[in-house]
Amino acid sequence: MRSKTISRPRLNAAVKHFQFVLDECQASHPDHAAALTNVAWARLKGYIRNHLQDIDTTISLFRDALALRPQCHPDRPFSLYYLTEALTWRYSKKCTAADIGEAAQLYHELLPLCPEGTYLRSIAADKAGVDYVINECNNLSTDVSNEGICLRRVVLELCPVGHQYRLITLDKISNALESRFTQIGNIDDLDECIQFRREAVSLCPEEHPGRDVYLNNLAVALGHYRFDHQGNPNDLDESISLYEEALRLCPVGHESRDTSLDNLGLALVTRFEFNERGDIDDITRAITLYREALALCPPGHPRRDTTLNNLAVALKTRHAKLEDLNEAIDLYRECFQLMRLDDPGRYVTLLNLSSVLCSRFTDTRKNEDIEDAIDLCQKSLEILPSHHPDRYFSYRWLKQAYLSRYRVQLNPADLSLAVENFRLSSRHPTQGLHLRISQAIDWARQAEVYQHETDLEAYQTCFELFNSHVMTRSSIISRREAASAFDGAKSLPVDAASCAIRRGNLSRAVELMEQGRGQQWSLVSRLRTPLEDLESTSPELAHKVSELSKRLAGAQGSAGSTDRAAADRAATMYRGLTRQWEAAVAEIRNLRGFSRFLLPPVYDDLLAAARHGPVIILIASQYSCGAIIVTTSGDPHHVPLPSIALADLTMLKERFTRAIRHASRMNPKETRTDLIVLLQLVWGDIMLPIVNVLENVLKVKRRSRIWLCPTAAFTSIPLHAANPFLTKADRSKEPCLEDLYICSYTPTLSALVRSRQAMKKRVDPSFVTIGQGQPGAGKGKALLAVDSELELVRELVPATASCTTISADAATRAGALEALETNTWVHLACHGKQDPAQPYHSHFVMRDEHLTLLDIMERDTPRAEFAFLSACHTAVGDKETPDEVIHLAAGLQFSGFKSVVSTLWEVDDSVVKHVVEAFYKYMFHPKEEGVMDCTKAAWALNCATHAVKTKVPLEQRMVFVHIGV
Repeated sequence: MRSKTISRPRLNAAVKHFQFVLDECQASHPDHAAALTNVAWARLKGYIRNHLQDIDTTISLFRDALALRPQCHPDRPFSLYYLTEALTWRYSKKCTAADIGEAAQLYHELLPLCPEGTYLRSIAADKAGVDYVINECNNLSTDVSNEGICLRRVVLELCPVGHQYRLITLDKISNALESRFTQIGNIDDLDECIQFRREAVSLCPEEHPGRDVYLNNLAVALGHYRFDHQGNPNDLDESISLYEEALRLCPVGHESRDTSLDNLGLALVTRFEFNERGDIDDITRAITLYREALALCPPGHPRRDTTLNNLAVALKTRHAKLEDLNEAIDLYRECFQLMRLDDPGRYVTLLNLSSVLCSRFTDTRKNEDIEDAIDLCQKSLEILPSHHPDRYFSYRWLKQAYLSRYRVQLNPADLSLAVENFRLSSRHPTQGLHLRISQAIDWARQAEVYQHETDLEAYQTCFELFNSHVMTRSSIISRREAASAFDGAKSLPVDAASCAIRRGNLSRAVELMEQGRGQQWSLVSRLRTPLEDLESTSPELAHKVSELSKRLAGAQGSAGSTDRAAADRAATMYRGLTRQWEAAVAEIRNLRGFSRFLLPPVYDDLLAAARHGPVIILIASQYSCGAIIVTTSGDPHHVPLPSIALADLTMLKERFTRAIRHASRMNPKETRTDLIVLLQLVWGDIMLPIVNVLENVLKVKRRSRIWLCPTAAFTSIPLHAANPFLTKADRSKEPCLEDLYICSYTPTLSALVRSRQAMKKRVDPSFVTIGQGQPGAGKGKALLAVDSELELVRELVPATASCTTISADAATRAGALEALETNTWVHLACHGKQDPAQPYHSHFVMRDEHLTLLDIMERDTPRAEFAFLSACHTAVGDKETPDEVIHLAAGLQFSGFKSVVSTLWEVDDSVVKHVVEAFYKYMFHPKEEGVMDCTKAAWALNCATHAVKTKVPLEQRMVFVHIGV
């Protein structure tokens, strides 16, 4: 049947004969499939030799035969092969893409059924078989539909590792995924594209003639697309390195040198802009590269318009002088003249020219510039489909144009139009969150400047976008990096609260403060939400969200992998789990009584934080400083602090640092004059106005519990130690804050609410003392009093509690972690270290490895109740994200400890034992017969610091603070 010399008469006779046999073999006949195949094969040979023109009937016969040979039928492989042959022949004559696509699908099933060495394998895998299909599929135009990309995946599976066509197939599927990303904005498409392009680069050794192309393609996906979408600087830096290697492979005279110059220049401009007009060498080098590229693209060159555009972008970005803007405008106009009316990139030039005209208007105030800028932006919107990601840029530049004109002409309509475009750009659904957050922050800032009524809406948008942005990061550290990457973002919570106060909406101020602060803790705590109520309503959904939470918690690495490809895969997997988790949560919110499940708390929810005493939120904003007192008995109370501003607080914080350092070098008997003066300032300017409201308005009884919730610069000031240091006429001392009230701290109101809820589950107490006084070489000086401190604590612990000790060689990282997980009460004495640059690396020093904040966060200790941290720097946050309150004490509270005593700065090993002894004597009073109640910790600490005034210097008494219930 495969003879090449069959004549037309003999072929016609064969067709008639096989048709006769088919007519005799009815559908129920066991040889019906064979008869169908024979007549179809003869007809196909006739078609191949141009004897027959009816290929459609032939293909139908092959399909019928295949349908009669299901999975596991011994002749199914042959039917698959014959059908591919017919489809590829019809494709060769009619060029119907569906035929070659179907042939690829059939080969995908066929090849695994053909063992190596068999006849069928040899004919299926030859150049006229599967390789022909692969080549033709790769030649198809890019189709970004689900079906089109599904076909690309099939073709890739036909090219296993080592296959001669795998490289080109990787390139085709990555191009299709990138194209779909640009149209829809689904980050999963881009991540997969990058994965394939990494493999493509790995298949191109140094001497490969196309290595520069594959390097450029990977760099584009990383630097141009994913960086714009997610804002991770590692992607941008990697793309620049790839572009630089590609440029080295394109020396002077190389046909692609101009393209390579352009690509590297654009990435350098992006890095300069991202770093807030950072390294001037980046923008200077970019302009030099573009000028060289333009020289390689004289008039008539097909890529001249691209290079003109890129050079103009760089000049506009540098904008060192008006000449830069004028040259950029001329370049854009020339570029525009070179572009066809149907050029798909025409809108980019429209937007770029608009932006530079807007910038020149700011310098020259020429009205025609701003009118042209607005007109160009509107034209770009007419070109772009409604959900195209780049509409974001149209909104962004329209906003800038209207705002620029408003600043000059003061027409309120322009401000309203600017705000509307702020709203559109920050909420454009297909653009990356990184760019949208930048717009939302700018919206909030401009609304503050011009006192626009949308200011609270802008802040709310910021927090919602931040939450979504940070939630997509798969590691705890990368979340913090994402949160701190935006200029001015760290002050948003306090600025939002200040705005709400000025608008007269105090409950909204509390809600915004809570939503904006502590997002790191809030995101992780979602995965540890108690589900008892849900279990009684929908046990299936409770189980589903619980399992997804566990998988998410397990998938969140503590740090990014150095293997970028592995990190990309992990991020994609994490994002997929997040979507499943969010879908489950959405189902839960549809249940009666669960509409606000895991949503930011409303004010009524937060009132539970003040159940046992008022919570005082101290707000330090650039716009105003003040306090909000939250009570359970009514509306919140605002206490203005007109005597102090944010700059004063910053200076006060620095003065405290110097005064405490100076006091640590003084004789214990010397008067701490500097500290006394500072604490008097804290009393008079900050705490006295608050105390007046507590006493005279709210009628809070003396010695009641109060909770301080400091923000921003307030977090580094020892508010609890505020003291007038005055003597009355009767020679008695004026009471200080700790004489009046039992002070505790809380990082957020939600943290206090969670701790209180967890108190409902109590277990038999077990106490462990952990001490490491000999940390080892290079880990700090020996702490000679640690062992005696542990012995002292053991003697004071009630006999009703089991008490164990871990010290010396046993006080390792693993030993300490196990003790934290298995005991309800912990006393920890060792060196503590707050890492100001990377707070999640803050740690307790053990014998072998450090016990880090990350280690603690990754453990869930629901049985835990109380921890005393007799170590340095355990309650101090970091500079970059002060309102995230990321420190060791907060980590212990988050992991399950409801009540924590911790330290603000260094503790003196020789005197701390006095505070420890007094604390536990009050905590475990003999008259209470061994009752262990962690809610007494704040009172016991207050009593202890009063009791040791004659033994312990001021800075060592006030170093200890209480956090929690």
